[in-house]
Amino acid sequence: MLKHITIRNFALIEKVEIDFSAGFSVITGETGHGKSVFLGAVAMLLGQRSDVKAIREGAERCVIEGVFDLAGFDLEALFEENDIDYDRECIIRRELSANGRSRAFINDTPVNVSLLKELGSRLIDIHSQHQNLLLGDRNYQLGVLDTLAGNQERLAGYKVAYEAHLSLQRELSARKRALEEARRDEEWLRFQLEELEAAALKSDELEELERELQELSHAEEIQAALYGAYSAIDGDERNMLQALREATSALSRIAVHYPSAQELADRLESNYIELKDCCEEIQQRAGRVQFAPSRLEFVENRVAQIYSLTKKHRVAGADELIALAADYSARLDSIAFGDDDIKGLEREIEKSGGNLAIMAGALTAARKEAASVLQERIIAILVTLGMPMIRFEVDFKSLQGFTSVGCDDVVFLFSANSSSAPQPLSDVASGGEMARVMLALKSLIASSTKQPTLIFDEVDTGVSGALAERMGRIMQQMACGFCQVLSITHLPQVAALGSTHYKVYKEETDNGTVTNIVELGQQERVREIAQMMSGEVLTEAALDNARQLLSKE
Repeated sequence: MLKHITIRNFALIEKVEIDFSAGFSVITGETGHGKSVFLGAVAMLLGQRSDVKAIREGAERCVIEGVFDLAGFDLEALFEENDIDYDRECIIRRELSANGRSRAFINDTPVNVSLLKELGSRLIDIHSQHQNLLLGDRNYQLGVLDTLAGNQERLAGYKVAYEAHLSLQRELSARKRALEEARRDEEWLRFQLEELEAAALKSDELEELERELQELSHAEEIQAALYGAYSAIDGDERNMLQALREATSALSRIAVHYPSAQELADRLESNYIELKDCCEEIQQRAGRVQFAPSRLEFVENRVAQIYSLTKKHRVAGADELIALAADYSARLDSIAFGDDDIKGLEREIEKSGGNLAIMAGALTAARKEAASVLQERIIAILVTLGMPMIRFEVDFKSLQGFTSVGCDDVVFLFSANSSSAPQPLSDVASGGEMARVMLALKSLIASSTKQPTLIFDEVDTGVSGALAERMGRIMQQMACGFCQVLSITHLPQVAALGSTHYKVYKEETDNGTVTNIVELGQQERVREIAQMMSGEVLTEAALDNARQLLSKE
């Protein structure tokens, strides 16, 4: 429920702060004095598109802030899902700067406009005259039935199953396309795989072969260098090892007389051991290196084969060729087993479709039951609203296949007189008739939707007298239940029924023309309603009539 709103620098509004009461309230004011401006501010607060042109001339920004009572409207989950602190009292704020920057806050937490719009749609339903066009939308008509049938949980479950069913169908189509493409390429795939399998590639093989190729290609050079190194270290009588051994002995002999010589002898001994070990390894390696023309030819051919395959398949090495062979093998397997996979998926889709049909049937049954109640109740309401010969029916047609909301095509049929067969509502109803039908629908679904606040913008346009009072009574009764109802009206019969009365007016100030909204006291209400009946010149008769209307409240 909307408890309080503050509007600063929005269009002609400089600053307005107003409290709103529970129950049925009315808002009146002369044409052009700013009722639409007030509604525009509320719409912007609820997440509608903002426009810098809405900022009051000369101001740097406009701010709209609303305080709402959320108790009893099941909004805790929405707050939890979006990580916003929930409290019974919720504060929503919308700011728009002259540079075009827009900001939104829920309980001082910055939020995006889409979340603000989602919460706003759960808090206030603004019914303007153009909304009557929704009555021609079959999705809206179906939504009315679902609301009255309490189909929310059924519909949510159905939509989950429907999306799963669509996913399976998409997967089936993708698999069939893939199988067709694979079969077109089957012969090519098999040839490529056989070639790669015949190559019997091993991981890291190319790197190892390239190292061996270097060794085999330079075997004589490598062997000569190794034997040369060996000979230089231990190849004649006065070689390096012998020289180190003699130097070590010489130093050891004088260590008794020259102690530091022993340290030098130890270091030479260590070098001797290392050099001897290195010499032995050189000798061993020199013995292993051999010139093998047949092995060289094999390695050269093998390297050339692998290079040819990598170039052909545009990959970097043997590992990628092995991975490619595995992919070809998997694709050939998918061809071999593709039909079985598709048949299994088709069985799964058939089962999913059967389950979906059961869920869609449950939706249809609930909708038809709700349609029967709707037809009876809406006719009763419309008869009281000056349509004694009204005929209203809900026509059902079964669709071929599933949609996101079931298998029903629903059309509201309407006739304002007994001599004409009912036709689609949007084709035959006048603007005034559409407004009355919409009001009747809103009154029927108000308790089902748990909508905290309903705002009717001149829903009573085109009616007067007793009929206007009846429309006012319907809105008054709606406010006796769960919701708060505000009606913007030009009719004194409706205005007199409000438990609270607000007036929108213009005045000239030092800052120019401004729009204000105030709550009227009892005597002010008498004068306002009398002016609505008689114009600017107040007569005692008009005042008496106004008091009479208010006494019927």
